[in-house]
Amino acid sequence: MIARMQATWTVLLLLGAACWVGYAAQRSWALAGGGIAVGVLVYLGVMALQFTLMQRVNAADPAPRARFAQVLRAWWAELGVALHVFCWDQPFRSRAEPDWLPTAPTGQRGVVLVHGFLCNRALWRTWFAPLRAAGHAYEAVNLEPVFGSIDDYAPTIDAAVQRVHAATGMAPVLICHSMGGLAARAWLRACAGDARVQHVVTLGTPHRGTWAGRFARAVNARQMALDGDWVGQLSGAEPAGRAALFTCWYSNCDNIVFPTSTATLPKADNRLIAGVAHVEMARRPEVLRGCLALLMSEADSAAKI
Repeated sequence: MIARMQATWTVLLLLGAACWVGYAAQRSWALAGGGIAVGVLVYLGVMALQFTLMQRVNAADPAPRARFAQVLRAWWAELGVALHVFCWDQPFRSRAEPDWLPTAPTGQRGVVLVHGFLCNRALWRTWFAPLRAAGHAYEAVNLEPVFGSIDDYAPTIDAAVQRVHAATGMAPVLICHSMGGLAARAWLRACAGDARVQHVVTLGTPHRGTWAGRFARAVNARQMALDGDWVGQLSGAEPAGRAALFTCWYSNCDNIVFPTSTATLPKADNRLIAGVAHVEMARRPEVLRGCLALLMSEADSAAKI
């Protein structure tokens, strides 16, 4: 569903721009160019507002505060990454590359990839080839309904865990971006998943919610309100020691999930990647390398058992 929504939005934007240029160019090319420039400036400004709010809210957070140069770099990078993800990969390439569940075990641990809010499996497109090259079976889920409760995603994750386990003979690792990490925690609660998964990696997940959640209207977005009822109940239902199952990547330039420390879990392996924006985090080579290294270490530990 999200692919159709984003494809429609992208096409309408392009058609609108073309119609404007066709109309305004009859009067003045400067007028035509000016209209396009206004649209670009609106995009730049909305993204700049996100980073400005992030930096102000982070002033009271105990995590290391980003320098201005880091914020500027993250803003610039996110402009390009967000356009590519939301206007190309997700709308038009979400089914370009299938999941890889080999019929014969490779001896490597498999992966379930779980995207976040307003995303689909194409968020992970740059991960598919490296995972397959390293022999890691993978399934990238699509979380539906797009604006439903996070609790409703547990059956989708559960089915993917079962398929990857069947293909590899080993409990998989879950790698989750943003809301996907909360969906993984909801799955652990609903499906007694602790014994069925080897590890959970979260990238920019609002474990305590996010300040930006106060403006949300969708059910799942409201559930991500900072220190809100849903995240509080989720944490309260978790057994002692579960955080040891988690590695949490977080950034002091995350323009969606802030304050910074909300993307961490007490007693988890929390890894700060400074100066990286929200969607960009899922496309950073060092994050991918770190996850591949973790998968290798988990495979080694399984071999010793």
